[in-house]
Amino acid sequence: MAGGAAPGASLVARTLDVLGAFDDGHRRLTLSAIAERAGLSPATALRIVRELVAGGALVRTTDRTYVIGRRLWALGLLSPTQTGLRDVASPYLQDIHAATRATVHLAVRDDDEVLYLDRISGQTSVPVVSRVGGRLPLYCTGVGKALLAHAPEEVVGRVMHHLVPHTPYTLTSPGMLARQLARIRTEGWATTSEEMTLGACSVAVPVWSGEEVVASIGVVVPDFRREKARLVAALTVAARAIGRAVSVPPVRHDADR
Repeated sequence: MAGGAAPGASLVARTLDVLGAFDDGHRRLTLSAIAERAGLSPATALRIVRELVAGGALVRTTDRTYVIGRRLWALGLLSPTQTGLRDVASPYLQDIHAATRATVHLAVRDDDEVLYLDRISGQTSVPVVSRVGGRLPLYCTGVGKALLAHAPEEVVGRVMHHLVPHTPYTLTSPGMLARQLARIRTEGWATTSEEMTLGACSVAVPVWSGEEVVASIGVVVPDFRREKARLVAALTVAARAIGRAVSVPPVRHDADR
């Protein structure tokens, strides 16, 4: 459930709680669900929701549920993380896609999850559950592991305490994951094998800007074993070029400070 508003919270705080009721698993909510997840009374939630609908931030559907409106999506595109990094990375992602015909991802860490900034769909029939603007676990996705390996210790600790299996092959042992993250830091690339989705494997590398990892890029393929070296080489070259071109300072989170 989204964090509820504290007693005496400002209108802005309560409005943010209403918007925070929506997430990747709750894209369509009734008014009562919004009130419950935001920790507000139904009357207060209704007043705020009406204002958000009037302003285009929320949309009321024909079945009387609410979804995020286009105005919020447009504002989100103004984020430096979106405009700077995504624009810089785009031609390199296109090159990787042309060379591999695989699904290509650009992602950043958003607290304890991986946030997908861009995706180019591959031409092979590999099941891929990612979407632009969507979030997935750090510990069972290629781009996520590449980011987690270089995340602050407190982030790694929190992730280690919530290793939920998504397939029979998801790594749920903290010790094994810790060893894998150490290998990623040493070798510079991450892999997954059907850990998020059956039939999908991935290879990913971090994007360094100076001494900080600001993103990761990766590909999703049916099987990387025969072409791992080629994929790692292509991703590494692209990541270095993106890192040199990035001029936007990395987005920091309260947990990092």
